[in-house]
Amino acid sequence: MTDKPKKPKRQKVYTLLVDVGRKDGDGLPDGSTGAALVCYASGVDEAEAVRETVAILKQADLAPLDVTGYGTLEERLSEGHDIPDGERALMDRALSENSVVVAQMTPFFEDGEA
Repeated sequence: MTDKPKKPKRQKVYTLLVDVGRKDGDGLPDGSTGAALVCYASGVDEAEAVRETVAILKQADLAPLDVTGYGTLEERLSEGHDIPDGERALMDRALSENSVVVAQMTPFFEDGEA
């Protein structure tokens, strides 16, 4: 009985929206109550991409509160999303570096301003 070599799992890039709260040293603007971050994260599945993203953000002294997944590039295209070349380039970077790329940060303020 011989062991068959396992096929390596293929990494994919997932689009995630992460809500973060405030924490000392987080680098968010004064007066903000938190922020939303658009991230592109590689993983063999969305759960791994979420875990890696949360871990990286915690290392950066951010306080992740909630993560919403929007799927892979293929899933987003099948849902009719328009994905510009710049966004695709960031996804490619996350895949090639097996990393998390924070593409956008929008701070929140109590008066509703972003």
